Amino acid sequence: MAKHGKKYREATQVIDRAEAYSPEEAIELAKKSANARFDETVELHLRMGVDPRNAAQQVRGVTLLPYGLGKKVRVLVFAQGEAVKIAESAGADFVGGDDLIKKIEDGWLEFDTTIATPEMMGKVGKLGKILGRRGLMPNPKSGTVVPADDLPRVIEDARKGRVEFKLDRTAIIHVPLGKVSFENDMLMGNLTALVEAVMKAKPSGAKGQYVKTAVLTTTMGPGIKLDLKPTLTLSTS
Repeated sequence: MAKHGKKYREATQVIDRAEAYSPEEAIELAKKSANARFDETVELHLRMGVDPRNAAQQVRGVTLLPYGLGKKVRVLVFAQGEAVKIAESAGADFVGGDDLIKKIEDGWLEFDTTIATPEMMGKVGKLGKILGRRGLMPNPKSGTVVPADDLPRVIEDARKGRVEFKLDRTAIIHVPLGKVSFENDMLMGNLTALVEAVMKAKPSGAKGQYVKTAVLTTTMGPGIKLDLKPTLTLSTS
C-alpha cells in the first residue's frame, strides 16, 4: 500500500471518513484540507449503479459550469475551408486539418478540448486511440461535432466552463468542479449544475439505485463522502 505524505495525513484529521457530509460542509472541508503549494482542482467522483458494459445503461452528457473551471481552456478545432476562418474569428487557439492531425500523431497534446466539423471526422477518426483515452475525441453525442455555423457558440461554451461527463469502465464518473481558490458559493453553483445534469442524463435502462456514492476531493487531498439525499436533490431552479 502506498504511503501518504505528512500533508495528506494532516488533511485527513479534519475529515471523519465514516461520516457523510452535506454539499456545503464537504466544500468547506475540501478547501480546509487542501494544503498543496498550488491551486488544487476540486473534483466530484460518482460511483454509479449502472452497468458500463450495457449499451442501454450508458451515462453521458455535457453541462456548463456557471463559474467555469478557473483556468484558460485551450480549444482546438478540426476544420477546413470557410470553417477555418469562422473558428479563428471565434477565438479558437488551434485550427487546422491534416497538419494538426499529423502533429497529434507525433505526440503533441497541448490543448484541453477539441471540436470538429462533420466533414473532418473521416480524417479525425484515426486519432481515436490517442484522443479517446484522454476524453478529447470529438463526438456528436457530446456536442463537439458541429457544422461551421455552430462553431462560435460551441467555442464560447468551451471557454465558459463546458464539461463533459462520461461513465468509465469501472462505472465511475470523474468531473472537475473548479479550483480551491473559488468562493464556496461558486463551487456550490458548479456542483449543483453538474449533479442536475447527471440526474437528467439517467438512461431508461438504469435499474436500482442510480448513484451509489458521491465523493468530493481535491487534487492532493483525501476523499470527502457526500450525503446522497441533499446532494442528488440539488437544483438550479
